[in-house]
Amino acid sequence: MLRASACATWSLVFELILQDLSSIFNIRQNEMVAENLQIVRQRVTETCRRCGRAANDVLLLAVSKTFSPENVREAIAGGQRDFGENYVQELLAKREVLTQEPLRWHFIGHLQTNKVRSIVGCVHLIHSVDSFRLAEEIHKRAERLGRPVDILIEVHTTDEATKFGVAPAKTLDLIREIARLDRVSVKGLMTMGPFSDDPNDSRPAFRQLRELRTRIEEEAIPGVRMEHLSMGMTHDFEVAIEEGATIVRIGTAIFGKRRRPSES
Repeated sequence: MLRASACATWSLVFELILQDLSSIFNIRQNEMVAENLQIVRQRVTETCRRCGRAANDVLLLAVSKTFSPENVREAIAGGQRDFGENYVQELLAKREVLTQEPLRWHFIGHLQTNKVRSIVGCVHLIHSVDSFRLAEEIHKRAERLGRPVDILIEVHTTDEATKFGVAPAKTLDLIREIARLDRVSVKGLMTMGPFSDDPNDSRPAFRQLRELRTRIEEEAIPGVRMEHLSMGMTHDFEVAIEEGATIVRIGTAIFGKRRRPSES
């Protein structure tokens, strides 16, 4: 009897210790998010200064996929407003929890047409439109909302088969076609650099996107505004800024290493 009572007591003590350790870990993790945000902002500012751009020309998009709503809250407390998600269900689940928070959601992952109805009206900007069929579905859903939806066209600027996006040579024709949809507003282009440890390996892809934007701007397509180049992640965002990025998508450098392999 005494032995059972002692075991129960020690079990409770051990549980309380674990709770305390978890609390300490979470506090430190939250502090790290704020510290990391500050460091990333400093790097953005310094890169902009170095290449003669204003820091407010570049939007820092915190990629929060696989991280908890509490991590998002800590980033908000650190002054972050814009967050990117790759998966529709994860975005919707976090949106439900964070509905009162002052943030804007961006969808940056591959979007299937049957998922469009779930996110149109929930997001500030869709970064990953790569077909007329997808744009048409967004248009149909936007008509029901009675307002336009802002999108970026995803361009495949590398030779990696695992990446999505329209070929650069077909991008202008796709944008002309999408421009006929009055509930879809093209605001620019998005791309991903190659998988590489060397940030400069991304430079050709980013430069190609910038030059493509210039060609599209010269066409002066009604309803199309090339405001944004969404390019650059944790490992190559400084190169992206040098090449004209207006949105950089940063995950790992803000939130830390993810629990499963994914884009950073």
